Amino acid sequence: MAGLEQARETELTFLSNPRYAPKLKYTRAAAVILSADAGPVVPGVAALRSPHPYLSFARALELFYQPPRPAVGIHPLAVISAGVRVGKNPSIGPFVFIDRDVEIGDNVVLHPHVVVYRGARIGDDFYAHSHAVVREYCRIGNRVILQNGAVVGTDGYGFARREDGSHSKIVQSGIVVIEDDVEVQAHSCIDRATVGETRIKKGAKLDNLVQVGHACTVGENALLCAQVGLAGSTELGRNVLFAGQAASAGHLKVGDGAVLTAQSAVHRDVEPGKMLSGSPAMDNKQWLRCVAAYNRLPDMLHTLRELKDEVEKLKQVTQRGEATDSTD
Repeated sequence: MAGLEQARETELTFLSNPRYAPKLKYTRAAAVILSADAGPVVPGVAALRSPHPYLSFARALELFYQPPRPAVGIHPLAVISAGVRVGKNPSIGPFVFIDRDVEIGDNVVLHPHVVVYRGARIGDDFYAHSHAVVREYCRIGNRVILQNGAVVGTDGYGFARREDGSHSKIVQSGIVVIEDDVEVQAHSCIDRATVGETRIKKGAKLDNLVQVGHACTVGENALLCAQVGLAGSTELGRNVLFAGQAASAGHLKVGDGAVLTAQSAVHRDVEPGKMLSGSPAMDNKQWLRCVAAYNRLPDMLHTLRELKDEVEKLKQVTQRGEATDSTD
């Protein structure tokens, strides 16, 4: 597999973004995966038509590359406490620590330095890369992936102000629940609830450096891109997309299928299907008009100053005319 421009005569490539269609003329790949309505490819290059070329590319990639999987077994340098129950075919690396009263399903892979705190419950096919952490009493479903440094169940940001202005820490007694087929990528943190739960629903994908605050709910198949931040008690619906560095204030609801574009911030509830941009977030089309106007502000300011000068001149002329009439 290779990119459209880099592919050579023995390699397979793909086209999913129409913006790159002109590059089809120059590709040297053996074959190209592309949509049915995409343009023709150069002679000698096979065209593999697909209704979903990017998905087909992803499936083809699995045929050419399989990530290395550690050998089945428990390394002698792993520390597994009494009362831990681990299912069939585990791959547990050195320096893994699993605390008491933990249950883990079949086919688990724990790379070195993974830590699972007391009382956690984890389903089948769990895959945790080095330095991932699952905190106490959290619940994780089947086929969940934690990339390096991901932390599930960190303390929520809860402090009560004392009379002298200092802050007293509020015990975070809740848990995090992660449903099936969720992936949490590198160095993302999901806070446990003060009471109750924080829940990441089935199929959601969290990119690197994502912060999910206490008592949030992330809906099914939601996508949270890099550096997204959700303040406490945010509720996201199904298929919501937060692009890079987007954020939400706490205690609000974002409806199914809503999109928040990059570096936007929302401070109120969002209706299903809406696309918002900017901070504070507004309708995307209105935001585009505002941005276009913003780029023209220097010229508009220059024009405004010229008009102001013209108005001042007209006022002076008018005042002189009135003064002449008064003298007459």
